[in-house]
Amino acid sequence: MANFSTHIGVGALASGLLGTLTLAADIVSPENVIAVTLAGVLGSVLPDIDLKDSRPSRAMFSGLAFFFAFVSLFLLVDQFSIAELWLIALGVFLIVRYLVFAIFHRMSYHRGIYHSILAAVFFAFVTAAIYKYLLKRPDGVAWLAATFMFIGYLVHLTLDEIYSVDVMDTRLKASFGTALKLFDGRHPGHSIAMAIAVAAAFMVTPPTRMFVEGMSSRPLWTTLQQRLLPQQAWFGIDMPLSRIVGDRFTKGTSVATPPADSTPASSRIETGTLPDQPKSGK
Repeated sequence: MANFSTHIGVGALASGLLGTLTLAADIVSPENVIAVTLAGVLGSVLPDIDLKDSRPSRAMFSGLAFFFAFVSLFLLVDQFSIAELWLIALGVFLIVRYLVFAIFHRMSYHRGIYHSILAAVFFAFVTAAIYKYLLKRPDGVAWLAATFMFIGYLVHLTLDEIYSVDVMDTRLKASFGTALKLFDGRHPGHSIAMAIAVAAAFMVTPPTRMFVEGMSSRPLWTTLQQRLLPQQAWFGIDMPLSRIVGDRFTKGTSVATPPADSTPASSRIETGTLPDQPKSGK
């Protein structure tokens, strides 16, 4: 399988390219593009959470331990003294970081359910909920972060699958087929539990209507098409090839300026073309 440096390097590259694409097409504003790009980078290392000695696994459980420790402080701040709160927070941190960590890895194994597309969907839904309700991002931005998470997750699974092919000896390693899969066929119980978790996570995700409408809008795709390749010259150099490519790419398409967005300037600065317009239903 690919090592940690490869996963985070390729994941950061893929997420950065997607972030540039969304920013150039005015899908999301600069202050939000960093947040959604980080979701993609996290997704590119998250499948190794079930590898006991992996850095992603230790980092995630350390983060969860700090999170629950602070939650316990806020919930109990009026009931105990400062010294007692410190001891409670320390106890919560140690329980999550070491006890829950040990139980989790005793019940899971590497290349299991977390190395599946089903798990990628689960973490995408969780990402959407976290960005909406904890980070207070608009619905569209929350789902964009979920999309980045899903793509980053798939990048990780695909890389591990590629590394299962020994190109020099032209053979497939024994691990081939275990990295990129829909679900864990070896442990149906784990797959059923993950499917239930996916359904539960979807129930708390924000509405998708804003994201779908924003991503399917004609002005967005017109802008993206016009920005994807140079209209006249590459890097300011007007070469025959650049004219041919530019003419073929823009042939039959309108180069008129896309219709002005009716979204107020303040909303566009905050969310790009994915404004915060809460609507009921998914």
